Amino acid sequence: MGPKAKKSGSKKKRITKADQLKQLQEEEEKRQKEEEEARVKYEKEEMERLEIQRTEKEKLRKLEAKDLERRNEELEELYLLEACFPEAEKLKRDSRMLSQWKHYIQCNGSPDPSISQEINTFISLWKEETNETFEAVIAKSKLVLNLIEKLKLILLETPSYDLQEKNIIQYQGSILELQELLHLKFNIATEILLRQASTLADLDSGNMEKVIRDENVTLYVWANLKKNPRYRSIRFSETQIGFEIPRILATSDIALRLLHTRYDHVTPLDPVPTASQEHTSTVTYFGKDKVKSVEAAVSKDLQEEYKEQENESNSVHEEETKVDEQGGIEGQTSSVQEEPEATRYELEMKLLSETVSAAQLLLLENATEKPYFPEENEVDLCQFTALGGVHHLDILELPPQCKPRKGWMIVEILKEGLQKYTYPPETAEDFETENTFPPIQVMLEVHENVIFFENPMVARWDAEGKHWKTDGISNVSYKSEDRLITFSLDTFGPVTFIQDAHVNMPYQSWELRPLDVNEVLLTVTTVYTEIQIQIKENLCMLASIKLNNKKHSSILEEKWMTPVSFIIALKEAGLNIFPTGHSHFYVIINYKLPLVEVKAYRQMALLSSAFAFGWSKWNIVCDSNKVVFQV
Repeated sequence: MGPKAKKSGSKKKRITKADQLKQLQEEEEKRQKEEEEARVKYEKEEMERLEIQRTEKEKLRKLEAKDLERRNEELEELYLLEACFPEAEKLKRDSRMLSQWKHYIQCNGSPDPSISQEINTFISLWKEETNETFEAVIAKSKLVLNLIEKLKLILLETPSYDLQEKNIIQYQGSILELQELLHLKFNIATEILLRQASTLADLDSGNMEKVIRDENVTLYVWANLKKNPRYRSIRFSETQIGFEIPRILATSDIALRLLHTRYDHVTPLDPVPTASQEHTSTVTYFGKDKVKSVEAAVSKDLQEEYKEQENESNSVHEEETKVDEQGGIEGQTSSVQEEPEATRYELEMKLLSETVSAAQLLLLENATEKPYFPEENEVDLCQFTALGGVHHLDILELPPQCKPRKGWMIVEILKEGLQKYTYPPETAEDFETENTFPPIQVMLEVHENVIFFENPMVARWDAEGKHWKTDGISNVSYKSEDRLITFSLDTFGPVTFIQDAHVNMPYQSWELRPLDVNEVLLTVTTVYTEIQIQIKENLCMLASIKLNNKKHSSILEEKWMTPVSFIIALKEAGLNIFPTGHSHFYVIINYKLPLVEVKAYRQMALLSSAFAFGWSKWNIVCDSNKVVFQV
């Protein structure tokens, strides 16, 4: 056998414990180094992040400081601007105080309705005047209506905090007395006219027919002189107005009178809230306590100021007397007197501002409950409004006629005056009432200056209940093209046409656009109409009306009026877009807190000469403590 071959390669080297420990130590050092590097990198990044954050905060702080400085400046400007509200109210108050003097220097012979002695003298003297013709009463009625309007405007324009309860009672009493006396004079003049019915008889029919027109009153009179049972259809010449009377009236000694007054002296006067009533309201933002506290603070501050000024004045007076007994005293006293005047004015403005804010809040407050609950067939005057005036329908007993005797006219004058003919009679047991005393058909024209968006409803005056009712009226039809309304009436009396007061609510949109300094154009769009109102300083004017996207002419256009007079005129024309404290009972509203509304309105008023405002569909989505509109 040959020799054995040698094993190739060397023997594998074994790792000792020392090597293992060294390797672990190196790995640990490497790990620690990586962690240190990561820590250093994190700290560096964190420092950079904190520096960036600090820089941003510093920038934001500077911006906030700058914005706060700007805001403070703007708030100071806003306070200066808002000072115009009490200033404006003070101007109104001064104007009201000067109204008596302005009336006095006019020397036009008319009484001042706010002075009880003058208005009472006027009423007494007019009561003593007798035998006035209808034309003379109409001429005098213009002055009477003007006095009534002035008294109503005083009650409406004067804020409640400036109205005393005794003055309210006085003004309303004068209004009612003037209204009653005016209607009494019309009755007396009608009686005088009817005494001459035989001399004014128509040659064809033999009956007397008379129409007297005026801007405020129109009289239609028909006297049944011939008593022809076939003459039952009565039409006044050149009009569509008339009656269809039953046979029993056609054969009676009667006269029919339609006295159409453009005004409404039948509906009771609206209650005027006094300051004490308003302060008991549920609005808690401003109340009687706050006003009293402001008044107390003002009086206390005034007393303290006067005490201080008096002490200073005394000390200065003593010192100046020692130095100079003439010029020094006068100069120092005048400077001391100026400071209390400035303090008084500042505190007066503060109190007035608080009072005005409280009054504005109360104007926007919704009533918690209805003032009354109407009976069956009674017209709810919070929901409906009377338009076109009042038609006084009367069946009168024909008075004794004038008789000529040897160049004289002899007439029998009845002590009881003009008497109404009762129809149907109170005792009609022997007759079949429905057949013998049927309802009387009446045809009336709706005044051309009144807009009805829906067919007008007819209401009659209930003298016993002192309210308008819809019973006793049947067969109502309305021809909108001829503006003629026909209905049957069980008994005669005052009637009027009524319309839903909220027919134009809620608005579909609104816009307030500036035209010039202190001049804006308000556009209100409703379901039926678009109304544009031009406002300039303290006056308003109807710019245009659109009905069903067509322009509609109105006598109110191009006539500047004060806000209260303008609102009354629009309501009387059927263009009521002004909600009341009871409107939320009859129409869905988007309720907002009165304080929020007042603040929004005040800021809009301040900026309206420079910015346009408009409605926003998002306003109905937000809650009651926010308002959203376009600017």
